[in-house]
Amino acid sequence: MYKYLLEFSKTGTICFISHLDTMRLFKRSFKRAGIDPAYSKGFNPHPKMSFAQPLALGYEGLAEYMEFETEDYRDPGEVKEKINRLMPEGIKILRCLEAAGMTKTLASAVEAAEYLIKIPAENLLGKEGEEMKEAYMGSPEIMAEKVSKKKKRTEYVDIKPMIRDISLYTEEGILTAEAVLDCGSRSNLSPELVIKTLDAAFCLKADRSEAEVTRRRIFFGEEQEKILKI
Repeated sequence: MYKYLLEFSKTGTICFISHLDTMRLFKRSFKRAGIDPAYSKGFNPHPKMSFAQPLALGYEGLAEYMEFETEDYRDPGEVKEKINRLMPEGIKILRCLEAAGMTKTLASAVEAAEYLIKIPAENLLGKEGEEMKEAYMGSPEIMAEKVSKKKKRTEYVDIKPMIRDISLYTEEGILTAEAVLDCGSRSNLSPELVIKTLDAAFCLKADRSEAEVTRRRIFFGEEQEKILKI
């Protein structure tokens, strides 16, 4: 069995296809490229292909990852070239890496992610970045309203401990946040809650449909980071 990591970007209008449709797109592209992934065992076998962290609908991703396994060895450069030729506009395969020594799955190793968030904010012209950061992060708590999927009710959570770093600045009527947030199965902070709390903190009254979110990078555990730095 051979394990690989695929790094790709997802930008432009194709960001509005769902995570499931993105998975189907990759499965079809692998099949058309003649790259047969290994299958799980049992009554309902499925290809051993998975994404590190699903990308929310409408979000751009500059360095997304998926892992896959094959029964036969494949040259990583050949995999990259073949899959790239079949991808639609907006998805670009950046590299393919062998991951023979990786013991954890990518999904279980995700720790954080870096986001670029842009929100219309005409009323913040002239505000200094450090002043805004102090106003936002200076309070003991940053409470956000969240709908719990398990409990099926609205609850309030303190998102401040899940914000690892954030920079804020305004330019041409846009509030830009560069933020590193908890991400993954252990702790996960959606940029949507950051947008809501920034809106409330600065009285932006922004139209959510006009806000833009780009995931620049995903951070993993030490084992995975070593492989990605090769």
